[in-house]
Amino acid sequence: MIQFLIRHFIKNYQNTSDMKVRASYGKFAGLVGILTNLLLSALKFIAGTLFHSIAVVADAVNNLSDSASSIVTLVGFKLAEKPADEEHPFGHERIEYISGMIVSFVILALGFQLGQESVLKIISPEPAEISFLTVAVLVISILIKLWQCLFYRSMGEAISSEALLANSVDSRNDVISTSAILLGMALTALTGFNLDGYMGLVVAIMVFLTGIHLIRDTSNPLLGVAPSKEMVDEIYHRIMAYPGVLGMHDLTVHNYGAGNIFASVHCEVDARADIMKSHDMIDNIEKDLHSEMGIQLVIHMDPIVTNDERTNQLKERVKDALHLLSPEITMHDFRVVWGTTHSNVLFDICVPFGFSTKDDVLHDQVVKMVEGLDPKYRAVITVDHNYIPSDAPEE
Repeated sequence: MIQFLIRHFIKNYQNTSDMKVRASYGKFAGLVGILTNLLLSALKFIAGTLFHSIAVVADAVNNLSDSASSIVTLVGFKLAEKPADEEHPFGHERIEYISGMIVSFVILALGFQLGQESVLKIISPEPAEISFLTVAVLVISILIKLWQCLFYRSMGEAISSEALLANSVDSRNDVISTSAILLGMALTALTGFNLDGYMGLVVAIMVFLTGIHLIRDTSNPLLGVAPSKEMVDEIYHRIMAYPGVLGMHDLTVHNYGAGNIFASVHCEVDARADIMKSHDMIDNIEKDLHSEMGIQLVIHMDPIVTNDERTNQLKERVKDALHLLSPEITMHDFRVVWGTTHSNVLFDICVPFGFSTKDDVLHDQVVKMVEGLDPKYRAVITVDHNYIPSDAPEE
């Protein structure tokens, strides 16, 4: 059924790399979410009010917040379609994350309010009637929410949307919370102990935790997160496949929303090669990655001297010494300015984020290590971090 809806309501649904098609997916998912969640909220609110169940009313409010989430998702995808302008030269795709952040705080507030009401119901319980209508509404809600979970997941995976995948998780949580209410009703009927307030509190806690989870998911892209390992590996292997690229480092990726990714990287080339040919190769790499991966890439070309035997021997000695310090340390941009009284040894070392030794301490250790190889060496070291694959060979 999900594929039927996609085929009939989304034009050119197979071309998910097209930003207009992607926006159509998001807007359609938002519209479906609004309609289904409003329906569930109305049914539960009526049933909960008629039969005095705070748990069912809490679940109705939860569905109402889901409807608000769908509205913001719909508006977010619509606004994200706006082209770049003078004030926003990188486009408006990040509006999708901002809209998700707004929804997250609304959900937090609702969860807190529902928690207060549920605690009051626990302190001063009011008899809740268990009716066939209430049970039927909850069973229908579970079935619809299961379908929603699959619907959002299918749509989110099709266009790689964190917002829609988050909605899928939220729908799954709704299935759990509504099932908990049904279980509470069954236990109340069997034991005679009124669990309505407690079940309402369970729902409130789940709503609150969902809000926290969504805040984390929507704030991370705004703060700037590392690209996925799959993306880094693909960029690395595509660039290294070009004859003439000896190595690469200092890869940086900035995500300005789906389909709007900027990146920069340093590529090492032989210093003896024709500079025009090397430049032509760099241009081709940038063009190919844009057409094949949708990444707007800028490459800094690093010429590497490969035919100086004395430099190469020292480089191997330094590399071995670094390996003794830690196998996690890699090196690039190695060069030597040979002199009479002293020689400057310049290179960058790269360590993973969260490396056990602080950068300044590591810097001093490496300087001491290099100068220990020969008192005439003067080490000029830069410590940096990036996410080039760990199995990437050093230059």
